[in-house]
Amino acid sequence: MSGQAEASLRSKAARGAAWSGVSTIVLRMGGVVVGIVLARILTPEQFGVYAVALTVQAILMTVADLGLTADLIRSREPERIASTVGALGLATGAITMLVTAGFSGGLATLLGSPEAGPAIAVLALTLLLAGGTIVPNAMLQRRFQQRELFFVGLTDFVISTVVTLVLVALGFGVMGLAIGRVAAQVVSSALQFVLARVVPRYRIDRTVVKGVLAFGVPIAAANLLSWTLLNVDNIILARVAGATALGFYVLAFTISSWPMNALSQVVRSISLPYFSRTQGGSGAFATVTAIAWAAALPAGTVLAALSVPLIEVLYGDKWLPGAPVLAVLGLYGSLRVAFDIAAAYLYSQGRSKPVLWIQIAWLVALVVAMVVATQGYGIVGAAWAHVIVAVVVTLPAYLIALRLAGVRIGELARAVWLPTVATIPAVLAAAAAEAFIGNSVLAILVGGLAAVLVYAALMWPWIRRRLRELRAPAGEQTLAEEALAEAVPVEPAPEVPVTVAPMTVAPTAATGAPAAKNGEA
Repeated sequence: MSGQAEASLRSKAARGAAWSGVSTIVLRMGGVVVGIVLARILTPEQFGVYAVALTVQAILMTVADLGLTADLIRSREPERIASTVGALGLATGAITMLVTAGFSGGLATLLGSPEAGPAIAVLALTLLLAGGTIVPNAMLQRRFQQRELFFVGLTDFVISTVVTLVLVALGFGVMGLAIGRVAAQVVSSALQFVLARVVPRYRIDRTVVKGVLAFGVPIAAANLLSWTLLNVDNIILARVAGATALGFYVLAFTISSWPMNALSQVVRSISLPYFSRTQGGSGAFATVTAIAWAAALPAGTVLAALSVPLIEVLYGDKWLPGAPVLAVLGLYGSLRVAFDIAAAYLYSQGRSKPVLWIQIAWLVALVVAMVVATQGYGIVGAAWAHVIVAVVVTLPAYLIALRLAGVRIGELARAVWLPTVATIPAVLAAAAAEAFIGNSVLAILVGGLAAVLVYAALMWPWIRRRLRELRAPAGEQTLAEEALAEAVPVEPAPEVPVTVAPMTVAPTAATGAPAAKNGEA
């Protein structure tokens, strides 16, 4: 890729990231407000019942995608495989919808919440919609059309919010949440086709099916495991502790995921297409990871430090049993951002299988830890299980996979050490405010402001330097990376043959698929 083309790609990625950031801020803040309103209307038990239904829908949504999204985004011939991807997505969406609706009652009972059966059946319709809109969603992401995706997400949010609040006010309870989700996704699905200027075509081309599935199936399996990882605690807690305890846990997990949801939406929108076409390699990965980590780590840990006053002010005293869970999960929310970037980089290098194996190891370790921890320590034990497995199992596994893909781990460590160290005094400042200020609102304001000021004072020169690197002309960045490569010899990563075939994207939270553990409308 020429320097001019590299600069153009970086410019498109930057514009896409900016629009994705706007989308994330507007939609997430709106979602938080609606979530607060619903938390004051619904009981913890109702939240727990809806969490069970959402768990089933979120896990099965990955099957409807069939791993096609990443391949379509990175393909050099997207038009050639688009109709095949569309047909495969529609077929899997229809099958999963019928199976889920047919067995909704049994699934709900198996998960320890029979009341969730009707909601699971209604949410099954979103699986068909997700499978049928893989192509337009993927094309919007491939072209960095985040402005259009923002309008899709905004439309989805407005319809979902209005329908949900009206139905909940009319006494529909959990069913109101499910119907609101389906209504919003119907409209947003149609809007994706219009904005992507994609004509619905569903036709199997036998010459590309094998290549599409060869790359996509491992990704689908990894995504399925990833969603299972995010929801296995829901499944275990629903059976061990009941729907009410699960409601407290889901609220705490949702709050801890605010940094993850905000940053990962931006990262996902640009990382895969950017890593797939940039020549930055290890240097580009280190820069993107460092900037995301510098935002995610302090955000997650400061939320944890202010967990008690935050829950008390936003959601009310009845939700305070979730505060100890939030205090533990702050670090985990930050780590998930880093894991998302690592997976995107590995996908961009054609290495989908290592991600699958990491997800398998992660899931096995988490299930064992979760069963032991929840039986002995309830919802707080479930939170600690997440953190321990992420640090002991998942992080080392990703570092090994990245090293084999050519990433210089020393360079990555140098990029993230200062944000990591600077977070410590920032969190201590927030914790001190929480400990010594009796008024919850004042504790949040003073603690948050103190953390921001301390962190900014320590990090400002670093932030300016990183932003300059990201904006540096392609040629300058490449020369710097070549110099570093000469100074730090690295064994070449083994090549992995991959059939490049375009594929489709499953709708994101902004386009119809609700996030796991999301208590928002």
